[in-house]
Parts: sequence; C-alpha cells; structure tokens
Amino acid sequence: MNSILLIIIAATAIISYVAFNNTRLFEKYKFNVGAILGNKEYIRLISAGFLHADLMHLLFNMMTLYFFGPIVIQAFGELGFLVVYFGSILLGNIFSLYLYKNQSWYSAIGASGGVSGILFASIAMIPDLGIYFFFIPIPIPGYIFGLLYFGYSVYMMLNPQQHDNIGHAAHLGGAFFGLVYAVALQPERAIENSLFLGIMALPLIYMAYQVFVKKRIG
Repeated sequence: MNSILLIIIAATAIISYVAFNNTRLFEKYKFNVGAILGNKEYIRLISAGFLHADLMHLLFNMMTLYFFGPIVIQAFGELGFLVVYFGSILLGNIFSLYLYKNQSWYSAIGASGGVSGILFASIAMIPDLGIYFFFIPIPIPGYIFGLLYFGYSVYMMLNPQQHDNIGHAAHLGGAFFGLVYAVALQPERAIENSLFLGIMALPLIYMAYQVFVKKRIG
C-alpha cells in the first residue's frame, strides 16, 4: 500500500476521531457558508474534508479511498493522486458554496468530495471496473454505477429532503473534478471509453442545464 495514501487515511481518521469529542474543533473547521463568505475562513474549504459525522461515515469514506486510491496512483502517480483528492474536495465545496451562497447556515463535513473524485477518476480509466455492494453478490460495472450515482445525487440536490444531511453538491463537484482530470491527462483512453463516459455523464449535463441555465437550486 502506498505511503501517501496511508498518510491521508491516517490523518483523516485521527483528526475525525479527535473532533468527535471536540465540538470547538469541529465547529471551527467544518464547511459553513457564513463563516467562509462572511469571515473569509477559506481554510474550511479543505479542512472540512478531515471531519466526519460519525464512525460509520468515516469508515465508509476511508474504505472506498483505500480500495480505489491505488488505481489513481498507478495511473497518475502520487502527485496526481493528491491533485485529484484535494482538488475534488476543493471543487466540491466551492460548488456547494456557489449553490448555497444565500444560505449562511448551510454546513457540511466529510471527505466524500475527495473520495468521489478518486472513485470517478478510477472509473474513467476502467469504465467496466466491477464495484461490489454489501448485499449484491455480483459486481456492477463502473459506468453503470456512475450513471446511477450521478442521477441520484442530481435528483437529491435539486429536490432536497428535510432530513437529508448528505452534501450531494460536494459529491457531484468532486466526482466531476476526478472525471475531468482523468480525461484531460489520458485523452486517448477517454476517447476509447467515450461511449461509457458519455452514458455516465448524462445526469451531469442535465444538472448543468438546471443550475446554470434555468438557475434552479434546490
């Protein structure tokens, strides 16, 4: 296992665990629209990626990163991995900031944006990558998972539910960054996999129309 990947997982786990019992630390570094725009606390755009709501949230994200991180490292190197991971966290939170700029109370935490970027960079390289779920004995092709993931995230972002605390916008922004990074750096493979990538990106095109053309946000 690559040392950079282990350092990211260990740092995230330690900081998240400490913040579980440290409300001051948690509140100071979580993503919050009012603090970022009003107080210019831009560190929150990255620091929120080291915080998690609970142990299950942390474990799910770090397990996904553990399994898919090596694919990105093999394809793009350690520097590429870091660019995808932190770039995805950053873009995911910037996208959230854009969407919820008029909702100063909006807050979010978690590495899901970065993990989504790693996952989708992996799928861009290997569209038929088999992805398993706990209760499904057969693998789901990566591009089908991507289509369903994007579709669900776009729907939930545009139709927010009262008790849904998931940052769908951050997931989408992160996944988009990972996908575009992989396509930009390996265009030959992207052309080879263009049909799969096109199918997977359909919900993103719909989201872009709704958000940037119709100005529909939530």
